[in-house]
Amino acid sequence: MLQRLLFLLISIFLIFNAGAQQVKVFVLNQYEAPVDNFKMDGKDYRTSKDGSVLIDVPTADSAVFSAKEYPATTISKNEMKEGATITIKKKFTWKDLVNPMFYIHYGGLWLLLFIIFAETGLFVGFFFPGDSLLFVAGIYSANLANEFLKLIGLGNFHNEWIELLVLCALLSFAGILGNLVGYWTGKKVGPAMYHWKDNLLFKKRYLHEAHDFYEKHGGGAIVMARFLPIVRTFAPIVAGIVEMDRKKFVFFNVIGSVAWVVSMIFAGHFLQIWVKNQFGIELKDKLELIVIIIIAVTSAPVLWKFFFSKRKADAPKVH
Repeated sequence: MLQRLLFLLISIFLIFNAGAQQVKVFVLNQYEAPVDNFKMDGKDYRTSKDGSVLIDVPTADSAVFSAKEYPATTISKNEMKEGATITIKKKFTWKDLVNPMFYIHYGGLWLLLFIIFAETGLFVGFFFPGDSLLFVAGIYSANLANEFLKLIGLGNFHNEWIELLVLCALLSFAGILGNLVGYWTGKKVGPAMYHWKDNLLFKKRYLHEAHDFYEKHGGGAIVMARFLPIVRTFAPIVAGIVEMDRKKFVFFNVIGSVAWVVSMIFAGHFLQIWVKNQFGIELKDKLELIVIIIIAVTSAPVLWKFFFSKRKADAPKVH
């Protein structure tokens, strides 16, 4: 009887301690952003800025994780090891479309190439977040370049500069090709676009703004437009409409695309390294703030011109 009682007490003690065991894990979503608040088997947890949190290891073989905008996800107990990363997928929202990690996660290098092409090659591509996407691509340059290197049988080859150059070359080519398609579109159907009605994806004022920009800066507009959202979409179309010399256009097109891609990719890559070394901060954990800053900085000139040109147009004329 005493032995049975002792065995029962030991069993209860072991079960209690097993249930009380804690491990530090990182709880992130598919975009590698921390999940701030979540429930695990009904118990509330809050992660730190880097997504780390102490959780109770469940006595069962698995546990259910859930949070606002996150459907319930069953995670195996074997995945809950010290220092492990637990990924729970966030539901899609329209805000994801301005998150560069959405495109990198679901489409990788190939979707990135299409977006850089479409932003200047297709007049409806002006809403793509080209600048922030390139900046974030610089942070993840090794992963993205490796997709192409695997394709040519060099998946095990790793060199920082080669990976950067491969990524820049591919994206620059996509940008050059996009502008050439925009130029061709301008030559063929551009004049008719001035008679199109405004809709959700097209505004005639975009064409007028790009035309004014071209008139002011000439061939250099093709280079500078690369760094201005919306304007870069319509600048090659306007160049085609005014029948800019093809060789001259190609020259400025190549310079502009390479300058834009290299500057944004290198900025993302080396700023990530510098900030991490100097302050111990991962830019990967600050992507939302970075995107907001980049959009604000690159959109400021366009918004400034639109606001003041509208005020000038609305001002009463003095006779």
